[in-house]
Amino acid sequence: MLKKFIIAILFFGFYSANSQIINIENLRRVTDTTGWSGFTRLDLHLIKNVNTVFGFSNRTRVQYKTEKSLWLFINDLDFREANSNKFVSKNAQHFRYNYRFHPKIALEAFLQSQTNEIAAIGFRGLVGTGLRFKLSKLEKYKFYFGTLVMYEHENVNSSVEENNRDWRSSSYFSMSLFPQKNISIVSTTYFQPRFDLFSDFRISSQSTIALKIFKNLSFTTNFTYQYDEFPVLGIPKEQYRLTNGLLYSF
Repeated sequence: MLKKFIIAILFFGFYSANSQIINIENLRRVTDTTGWSGFTRLDLHLIKNVNTVFGFSNRTRVQYKTEKSLWLFINDLDFREANSNKFVSKNAQHFRYNYRFHPKIALEAFLQSQTNEIAAIGFRGLVGTGLRFKLSKLEKYKFYFGTLVMYEHENVNSSVEENNRDWRSSSYFSMSLFPQKNISIVSTTYFQPRFDLFSDFRISSQSTIALKIFKNLSFTTNFTYQYDEFPVLGIPKEQYRLTNGLLYSF
């Protein structure tokens, strides 16, 4: 029985896993306005039932856009503790640069570092580059396709498996829909196979529905699905997460 749930920003949800692929598209602010934008979100959790669970998480996104360039930085932290024993700890930092040299084509480059104990990832470092294509003209309904090449340096928390040093393809399809002024729907699916072993692939799909309550405050529902054909031993191939909460943007 849930007795106490204290939060800094009202947040509630159920989850069974933590994502391994960071969905940048759902954090990218789709806008033609230049300048700074972003959001920050802090959640504190205190749950008392059979166990005492404490946790906190923070997600910050800062974006700067000019006529042809876009800089995007993301910092993501998540920590959970049950009965004074840590059982979830993950963090990720992502930096991405876009240069639009054509009205519908942009060059992308990114750097990323990541740890995720629940997925047995001690460290994952990524560097990559590729092209991003805008597939639509309408402002209310935007569709994008990206195809990139990336190098992955991964250290796993396993005594029986080797660390990974792989080249992967990273392709994604993203859509941003704005059927009403106060409603937005953003959905992205990634496909990331290894070049030398195509059967070793990952799939990530994330969909977010946001309902604007006030000018800068929205209620959000987010569903994430992950599939890894060759996860670390003992980690399930499929993972998912469903969350609801409040989002403040600037």
